[in-house]
Amino acid sequence: MNSILITFVVLYLVGTLALGVWAGTRIKTTSDFAVAGRSLPLVMVITTTFATWFGAETVMGIPAKFVQGGLNSIIEDPFGAGMCLVLVGAFFATKLYRQNLLTIGDFYRKRFGKGIEVFCSSAIILSYLGWVAAQITALGLVFSVLTNGVVDETAGMIIGTLAVLVYVVVGGFVAVAWTDFIQMIVLVIGLTVIAIFSADLAGGSDKVLAMAHNADLFRFLPPPTFTEVAMFIGAGLTMMLGSIPQQDVFQRVMSAKDERTARNGAMIGGFSYILFAAVPMFIVASAVVVMGDKALDMAQNDYQRLLPTFVLTQMPLFMQILFFGALLSAIKSTSSATLLAPSTSFVENILKNLRPGMKDREQLLAMRVTIVIFAGLVLLYAIAMRGTTIYELVSAAYQITLVGAFVPLVFGLYWKRATTQGAIASLAFGIGTWLIYFPQISTFGEHFPGQLAGLLAALVGMVVGSLAPQVLKNRHEAVHTLKA
Repeated sequence: MNSILITFVVLYLVGTLALGVWAGTRIKTTSDFAVAGRSLPLVMVITTTFATWFGAETVMGIPAKFVQGGLNSIIEDPFGAGMCLVLVGAFFATKLYRQNLLTIGDFYRKRFGKGIEVFCSSAIILSYLGWVAAQITALGLVFSVLTNGVVDETAGMIIGTLAVLVYVVVGGFVAVAWTDFIQMIVLVIGLTVIAIFSADLAGGSDKVLAMAHNADLFRFLPPPTFTEVAMFIGAGLTMMLGSIPQQDVFQRVMSAKDERTARNGAMIGGFSYILFAAVPMFIVASAVVVMGDKALDMAQNDYQRLLPTFVLTQMPLFMQILFFGALLSAIKSTSSATLLAPSTSFVENILKNLRPGMKDREQLLAMRVTIVIFAGLVLLYAIAMRGTTIYELVSAAYQITLVGAFVPLVFGLYWKRATTQGAIASLAFGIGTWLIYFPQISTFGEHFPGQLAGLLAALVGMVVGSLAPQVLKNRHEAVHTLKA
């Protein structure tokens, strides 16, 4: 157990806590707490949107999936996740920013009424369980690896949760934005230096790229069969579209100082994420060249430990400090925002419907209390789901929002004829179809992705549910006119 390395990690954690406490002194209203008072400049919007996705799975999950199955196996993340931010900037940021909303759930209330608001907000909140649990799981793994097992993964999860919880509860989105800004600088510099050092260990970047080429890791498209193509499309759309109606994405966009900053920040952040996600992939490919079969075995059986093990066994102390600083930056930036987002949605879109007339100070207190409760639930969920991989926890998180909340958002913004009845039908058709594809219910999911089937059903539900009542009304009026 390297005491110097652990000391640096502890100092880094304490530093981010201090930054969060400082940010807390600037919190006066729920708007400050939830969206930083809509005041962030472009550079901070870029770093905080970039940080939305650059979490545990980007550093520990995606690279190992890449060396297992190539680019084809990671269509969901980073490609789908990064394109989500690009689409948000291109088609959603300006329209939503102009409405001056506190949460994405506010849009559903304004467009379709309180029932759709509560239902979509509930789906969004539930989707965060897997996403935040993945970050908590990674924190537990990091502390376990750092201490060589002296701190087990469960204890590490508890320590990591508390470390993030303090500055989120105190500082809200102001703390998240400032810590994201600092942590993304640490992450980009740290991983870039480690990638250069990894290439040197492997005998040059040309050898790493040659290994990837020989192993056919650059193959992107799936085999040309109906099922494989459908699964590929379903995986890509899960995070590309299912992540759009998400409170953490919405908060980052709405925290911008103006709508142009919101649009450009999201798009630049998305493209930056796709490009920089290649860096940890390159580092793990270097590990395969350096460590050989041992790395491949670890990628197959315990891939979440591959990159930390490579750094700890093959690199000097300075590189280890850089790596774990970068890794903790990635995990903490994502987990902090994904703790804040569902708590904000719960208070604004569910609790306020149960307790109308809450004062701003009461809402602010309720948000902080809800964060603590949600963090406890996520911690219990992460402990209960031990053994589930980080990548699987993340990829499963956004199917419910894809089949439930995405279609009402798009049609609510872009189709004037969309109605509350259409939104209800979309939710019922989408979620109902998705549930039918669960392996516990049927074998349909072996041949066609349930989330894609649910998305198509949700589209049908929105169109039919919106148009059918009007068609029936027109027909009834025509018949009445003829009889008259």
